[in-house]
Amino acid sequence: MSDALIRIDRHEGAVAELVLDRPSAMNAISTDMAKALTAACEELAADTGVQAIVLTSSHEKAFCVGADLKERNSLTDAQLVRQRPIARAAYSAVLDLPVPTIAAIDGFALGGGCEIALSCDIIVASEKATLGLPEVSVGVIPGGGGTQLVTRRIGWSKAARMIFACMRFTAAEAKEYGLVDDVVPAGSAREAGLELAATIAKNSPVGLRNAKKAMRLGFDVDLRTGLEVEDACWRATAFSGDRAEGVAAFNEKRAPRWPGA
Repeated sequence: MSDALIRIDRHEGAVAELVLDRPSAMNAISTDMAKALTAACEELAADTGVQAIVLTSSHEKAFCVGADLKERNSLTDAQLVRQRPIARAAYSAVLDLPVPTIAAIDGFALGGGCEIALSCDIIVASEKATLGLPEVSVGVIPGGGGTQLVTRRIGWSKAARMIFACMRFTAAEAKEYGLVDDVVPAGSAREAGLELAATIAKNSPVGLRNAKKAMRLGFDVDLRTGLEVEDACWRATAFSGDRAEGVAAFNEKRAPRWPGA
């Protein structure tokens, strides 16, 4: 199996598929793979023709098994310090993608792999998926946003059990915990993710980006501040060409032709 590390596949309907593509290591995140992930996300973030992104894997048994511990074992403390901002940039690049993102998980999503999924807006898992944050079992903690993202997603006590006890969840258990949003038959997560992305991507490009911006920026602030964030994003959308086209299309009973500005 060849290792491209990260691949971008483009689909009809303004959907992009960001493929974790290091199959020889079950997509374990090496320094080079982290750099490739950052670069791919930056490319997609700058592409105004992309309306929705699905993160998938080229390995049938793993979405991503986390950090490359073989590489980590060879690093000195000084090298680990230098690697840290590279790793952080990769996770942040996924989290900061400006359009809706969907993680499609078949197989293992552990450690950093689970954190990549948590950095997405929606998580679709197949029945054969396994999710977990086992970092404290090897003497570290989740460092790709896991301690913050999983707590926000499922609440303190559930996140505490997951992280402190290194619990691994089946897809059904993860759905019950609120860790994933949809469970689909084995082998169909990618298809389900792309189908959902295609539905999302039919909507206004300006609306999608500003809706996500309002949700992200308003999530951790007080309600009054959040409403001000929403108002600013509403104004950025309401006076756009997309708003004018959307209203016209509705009244003319036709599909909109979004200008995307």
